[in-house]
Amino acid sequence: MKSLWCEQEAAVVEKDPLALRVYSSRLLGMEASLVLHGGGNTSVKAEAVNLFGERERLLYVKGSGWDLATIEKEGFSPVRLSVLQKMARLPALSDSDMVNNQRAAMTNPNAPNPSVEAILHAIIPFDFVDHTHADAVVTISNSPNGAARLQALYGDKVLLVPYVMPGFVLARKVYELTASIDWSELEGIILLGHGLFSFANSARSSYQQMIELVTKAEQYLAEHASVVAQHQVVEPLSTLQLAKVRSAVSKARGKAVLAQLDSSALAVNFCGRDDVAAIAMRGPLTPDHVIRTKRIPMLLGREVEHDLGIYVEQYRAYFDGHDSEHLTCLDAAPRWAVWPGHGALAFGVTVRECGIIADIASHTMQAIAQAEALGGWQPLVEKDIFELEYWELEQAKLKKGGRTPAFRGRIALVTGAASGIGAACVHALVARGAVVAALDIDPAIATLFDSDVVMGICCDMTDNNGVRQSVEACVAKFGGLDIVISNAGCFPPSHSIEQMPAAVWQQSLDVNLTSHQQLMQASIPYLRVGVEPALVMIASKNVPAPGPGASAYSVAKAGLTQLARVAALELGRDGIRVNVLHPNAVFDTAIWTEEVLRKRAASYGMSVDAYKKNNVLGCEVSSSHVAEMACAMASSLFACNSGVQLPLDGGNERVI
Repeated sequence: MKSLWCEQEAAVVEKDPLALRVYSSRLLGMEASLVLHGGGNTSVKAEAVNLFGERERLLYVKGSGWDLATIEKEGFSPVRLSVLQKMARLPALSDSDMVNNQRAAMTNPNAPNPSVEAILHAIIPFDFVDHTHADAVVTISNSPNGAARLQALYGDKVLLVPYVMPGFVLARKVYELTASIDWSELEGIILLGHGLFSFANSARSSYQQMIELVTKAEQYLAEHASVVAQHQVVEPLSTLQLAKVRSAVSKARGKAVLAQLDSSALAVNFCGRDDVAAIAMRGPLTPDHVIRTKRIPMLLGREVEHDLGIYVEQYRAYFDGHDSEHLTCLDAAPRWAVWPGHGALAFGVTVRECGIIADIASHTMQAIAQAEALGGWQPLVEKDIFELEYWELEQAKLKKGGRTPAFRGRIALVTGAASGIGAACVHALVARGAVVAALDIDPAIATLFDSDVVMGICCDMTDNNGVRQSVEACVAKFGGLDIVISNAGCFPPSHSIEQMPAAVWQQSLDVNLTSHQQLMQASIPYLRVGVEPALVMIASKNVPAPGPGASAYSVAKAGLTQLARVAALELGRDGIRVNVLHPNAVFDTAIWTEEVLRKRAASYGMSVDAYKKNNVLGCEVSSSHVAEMACAMASSLFACNSGVQLPLDGGNERVI
């Protein structure tokens, strides 16, 4: 492992201990093999002047919820050092009481809760303390004779501490073990099965010690645990099978989840191992990961319902076997899965959660493979993992809850998404927590939204193969499909029936009718296994109230409405709701240029403003109004509605 320390960068902040702490913490956070997504913690001891002009010694320790990779000064909680040191001398203390008393000892009530390792940081007699979950160190620890291997590797320069629960119990254990030692002789502390501490009176020395200690472990693994990748046959991905897996996991979790496939060489090789069913089911890399990933992944075979049933049954047996305090059982759904022939699947309610789980799974697979080369993967026993998964501090979080966005974990597809109603629908869906595949014929759609929750796809909706490929791309990206807002359309030039050019007529039918039918055909198999599936068709006021000169548009939109009515009848048995919106005079769309507006207003003898509000309510209908109603139709508000046709026109006299 290379040191990322830069003397020039450090010199800028060297006179500010907390700023220097931020700098070196970020260096640690940049190394995924040291800390992952909020893991690890750091601290610095420094003096501060209180309200009364008195100097007092404080511990600035990483606060709960902050990530070392991006931490700021505000991410460190200032706690009176003397209080923490006194707490270490208590014979016993519940973790809830520890958290409350740590918070009471803070000098800034607006700072985040201090790390649960604050007391441990306080009793280490050095200004800077770094704590990571270094993969290499924990991998060796989780192998046969791991403690002996580490002792031989580091000698007396590192104190080995048998695994105990994080929090007060761990701090008390280290306090007892170090009561009579010479700290100057130590370079670090290894918490077996958990992680590594380094410390020094300078940020650079503490950081460099961490890098050197981890490098030794990495070199040991390189020499003794080389992994030879076996050639694995990668099977073509069945997007429908992926959608079925995601659907089943969503039901088990009691909420919609996304599914992210890792088909990297590491994942495919690991998941294709002959012994994967044994080695992947022994436990996580470090117990801290159990909060994100649960203890083990699900093993997928050919029948997802059967595989998930086994997983759920095993999880409940695991809970019943270790619960002695009548705890609240968490959901029994897996957070990741081993899928031979394809790779590893991560399940999360957001793209970010999927990414975190996928990262942890990737590091876990690498560690297991290396530990197997050392003689066998031997993580902590079930009881230790259970105690952390059902820690009183984690149980307390369950009672807090919080409002969940209505569409979190839901997967939507919107056509005609580059502008107007389509773009407004994308934004409205994202605001409600959904991920979205945004389709449009405009190539700019690929980068238009610049978001990890929106997948822009350039697609000509009249190209049947392109439509199918786009739907499959959405499923492959997010794991399934729940909501389709079929919006793509065109408004052909005005012609009488007698003078209608064949090409204009055909184009309107192709875009405004046939393309929607093709999208339905491609989407229905996935909606059938979706979560609360809904189809929303954007038709037009011209269906209930057509006008002269617009036969090509009106007939196509009427056909679209009839298509939706039949779809509602056919798909109702599958729980798929199909509803129709009839907007009118939505002027913030591409077809309504300023020139067109002026001409249309003049033809009615009105000003542009009066023309825009020419309806019963005297209001201007916008794309966002249509998007809000489309989202309502896709929500639980319309749970018992299908085949609905709803005008959205401010009250049009002809429609009324």
